[in-house]
Amino acid sequence: MKKRLSLILAAAMILSGAAAVSAVEVVDLPREETLYFGGQQWGTVNTWNPIGTNQNNAMGVTNNMFGSRTLMFETLYMYNFLDGSLVPLLADGDYVWNDDMTEMTVKLKDAAKWCDGTDITSADVVRTFDIGVEIGNSLGTGFGAYISGIEAVDDKTFVIKSALTEDGVPVNPLKVTDFLGFAFITQAAWIDTVAERNNGDATAILNDPAEDVVWSGPYTSYFSDDQKVVLIRDDNYWGQDESMWGSLPVPKYIAHAIYADNAATEVAFKAGEIDVDQQFLPNIQNTWLQEGLPISTYMEEAPYGICLTMPTAWYNFNNPVLADNVALRKAIAMAVDYDTIIANAMTNQSPSFAEVPRSVMNPTAGEQALYDQAAVADLQFVGNDIDGANALLDEAGIVDSDGDGWREIDGEKISLNSVCPNGWTDWMAAMEVVAAAGKNIGIEITTLFPEWDIYQTVFTNPNQSEYDIYMWSPDGAGPSMPWGRVRQFLDGSLVGVENNWTGNWGQYYNERATEIVNQIPLTSDEEELKALYTEATEIYLTDIPSFSLMYRPSVFHAVNESVWTNYPEDGDGRNIPPADCTDGYGIAALYDLELVG
Repeated sequence: MKKRLSLILAAAMILSGAAAVSAVEVVDLPREETLYFGGQQWGTVNTWNPIGTNQNNAMGVTNNMFGSRTLMFETLYMYNFLDGSLVPLLADGDYVWNDDMTEMTVKLKDAAKWCDGTDITSADVVRTFDIGVEIGNSLGTGFGAYISGIEAVDDKTFVIKSALTEDGVPVNPLKVTDFLGFAFITQAAWIDTVAERNNGDATAILNDPAEDVVWSGPYTSYFSDDQKVVLIRDDNYWGQDESMWGSLPVPKYIAHAIYADNAATEVAFKAGEIDVDQQFLPNIQNTWLQEGLPISTYMEEAPYGICLTMPTAWYNFNNPVLADNVALRKAIAMAVDYDTIIANAMTNQSPSFAEVPRSVMNPTAGEQALYDQAAVADLQFVGNDIDGANALLDEAGIVDSDGDGWREIDGEKISLNSVCPNGWTDWMAAMEVVAAAGKNIGIEITTLFPEWDIYQTVFTNPNQSEYDIYMWSPDGAGPSMPWGRVRQFLDGSLVGVENNWTGNWGQYYNERATEIVNQIPLTSDEEELKALYTEATEIYLTDIPSFSLMYRPSVFHAVNESVWTNYPEDGDGRNIPPADCTDGYGIAALYDLELVG
């Protein structure tokens, strides 16, 4: 029997092209018209403001490098992490660089319109970028260093201008490309309205609730409170034009109940109250193999999804013992039992390092093809090599001279800690394995699990000496990858950066590595790029400034097919990524969904 969830909902009406609540009434969301989500929205929505900050609005306002969520607000292109392509959305066809990559020309679709029926124009793109720089939102702070400005050529054509170095060279064309699939284009007239009513005050604009916001996407806000968020399909959506999707998305409603925690979300998912779930479920295969539930993942076999990132243990180079002894860094990394981490922390929802040898690349086929694997094969290690690690330490003269079972350097016992936030159970399990590896090779490593509010202030401090080996994840996928990850692993220009959320959290410096980081964005020749990525991998695996512990999805994607089916599946020929039917080109899944039976 198809379920219907009784909800207190606000009836929506359209006022000047924006959604507004007219009255509260009790209605039933038809189960056969509603797609339910879990694992994304925690707490009450703050605003619907696409140019704001602190929106806490997972379904409506979420930007990702691996594909922004375009249910309500839209980007120029949609990123597809399966093949690294940028699929036109608001844009019409491919973007075009000039020869020296100082200017990128983009055209807009003639059919693209705002919900109030007005055309989406180049002026909207220009104003979206300009307001970001003016008020310092994530768009302005994230791209202002790479884009000097955007100029309209005509109503449907604009030019994005690269920021230039003193030598007239683009700062980073790859980051300009990131803008295309990340930035929500916002109506210029609405931006002006918000700026005027807030007297141009940046803080007020950033926190404007945007109840009158104008959107371009296939859904708009319908209802939200502290228990649920509901979007309703805009049946006038421009994207049903043949130049885009050619139809409306299948579900009329997108709904997300707000659960207390992951455990409550898991119960609802298994009960069929959630259709699409974005959370890590240990041993997810047991839901269909043992419990017989109509649950599925993108892949039928492990790792079940597409792993895009690599949670990594970073060495603190503020600690001279670690900074001055590459043999110590490499021995610890060689001794860690990664198969145990993958089995216990990830319940095998990750390929092993034997299956995908370690490098600066994520395990996708596209990135793996970007470096010469044979050239660095002798540097790659799969872990749990206790004999090899002990031999390396002995050869380096790092020995146990007093017979207490612990090795010393300059007569001092090596005593380190391995750290991650308390409550991050899979990471905590990984750090315990790192500590166990130390014991196996005579290096004392104790685990330390501070609360998140403390942890985030310490590992981002370039001068910190409290943590020796600590976990954080580099970025997963996006148009500027894998350059962005190479930067996070190796860029010496990030050494000493205060409140550092950008990368190189261990303060490692290698002059040649930094040169490579700067060369890659300006290199278009494929062979030259491959040589640079191979050299970066060689430096990384030689110096061991950090070591990845596992591969992991940037987004988890599991579905319960008791109501809806025909979700993206590996090998189905549709090339739709498992991105929860909402992110980047993953939103294409909403146009293929079918009701069960």
